[in-house]
Amino acid sequence: MPDEAKKAEAPATAWNGRAGTGQENKPVAAPQEKKETKKEQKPAEKKKEAGEEAKKELLAKSEISLLLDNYDDIFSSFDPRPYSERSLSVDFLDEARRATVEAKLGSMQLRLMIPKSQRSTEHEATIKKRLRAHFKKHLGQLEAQKAGTFRNGALLTLAGFAILLAATYISAKWDAGLGASFMLVILEPSGWFTIWTGMEMAFYKSHKEKRELEFYGKMSRAEIIFVEY
Repeated sequence: MPDEAKKAEAPATAWNGRAGTGQENKPVAAPQEKKETKKEQKPAEKKKEAGEEAKKELLAKSEISLLLDNYDDIFSSFDPRPYSERSLSVDFLDEARRATVEAKLGSMQLRLMIPKSQRSTEHEATIKKRLRAHFKKHLGQLEAQKAGTFRNGALLTLAGFAILLAATYISAKWDAGLGASFMLVILEPSGWFTIWTGMEMAFYKSHKEKRELEFYGKMSRAEIIFVEY
């Protein structure tokens, strides 16, 4: 009987050992699943890095590249009209102006980078038309303004010389009386003031307007394209 009891206990002890070994092996599979999860994340990280590199390449290729979150970044947030009539954003124009400082005159490409999920070919066609209309309109206005400023400055300069000529004639022909002295006191400073004002308008102010004229000239001739990122 004692031998039979020992035999009966032996299988129980062996089975319990196997069960314990099986229970110890169960948590071993968890690290393998974690490793597989890490392997699955690597392609996603590579894809993200590839996207960043592609974005940098697009920025380097074009003369002017502007990064947008959506189409509304181009337009004023206070204007509720559709894209075909909406006013452009001051921030958008300022960024484009800074980007065109080093750009050369002539053919130029304006790349507007927008997320792939936000793209719409219909909206892009409307926006391109609106941008070209805006740039051409302001270019014409600035050209007329510059021509008018130069013309007015030249006329003022000529008027100043005419005043000085009159003062010289009075000084040469009239006697040094009270009336002649009074006229000279009025005409000489007026002539010089008019000359300097006219020259400032013709050269300084027209040169100041030249920067805006160059910007709108570049943008009116630029090729506008949308690129997804």
